[in-house]
Amino acid sequence: MLEATGAQIDPGPERVAEAINEIGFGFMFAPRFHPAMKHAIGPRKELGVRTVFNILGPMTNPAGVKRQLIGVYEPELMPLMAEVLAATGSKHVVIAHSQDGMDEFSISAPTDYLEMKDGDTSRHTISPTDVGFEEHPAGSVRGGEAADNKAILLTVLNGEKGAYRDAVIFNAGAMIYVAGGVGDIKNGVAAAAEAIDSGTALFRLNQWVAFTQD
Repeated sequence: MLEATGAQIDPGPERVAEAINEIGFGFMFAPRFHPAMKHAIGPRKELGVRTVFNILGPMTNPAGVKRQLIGVYEPELMPLMAEVLAATGSKHVVIAHSQDGMDEFSISAPTDYLEMKDGDTSRHTISPTDVGFEEHPAGSVRGGEAADNKAILLTVLNGEKGAYRDAVIFNAGAMIYVAGGVGDIKNGVAAAAEAIDSGTALFRLNQWVAFTQD
């Protein structure tokens, strides 16, 4: 999808660092930044089932991040991942699995999440209505080909209301909370909505795309 916007997604580590410092956003192409994992791509595709590599990636993030929002495909993985991340120096992590089976915050069902902050863990459940959204029917945010997903992205960033916007804002709001920008997910959702409605989010995307092409 990012390539469909015209962005160069593998400009190299130095340019990614510059983008983060100048724009506040950067994309790290996994085969370059996580070279050990690229050897698992072929076997994973051949197996066609989830493997340990689905959870190793976030736990071995090459950027050395201390704050992460992580989605998991099985809720039983949440405490194990939180324990590992706490032991490896993470400061604030939210690990989510929705009750409709998604590895993210869902707009169609409550989402269970485990929060690890400064070594302490707690479990929570949050519903779309808790942050001001209506509950959308399952399947409301299906994607498609890269061009389709680009079109969806641009409609969201141009302010169109609906399920896609709510899904983006919900998960972005959780990320803003984990990053320390606000005190809870609901306020993170409000901050994410403001970033879109003010035009800042679209401006930053266009700024980043142009930066990668330079």
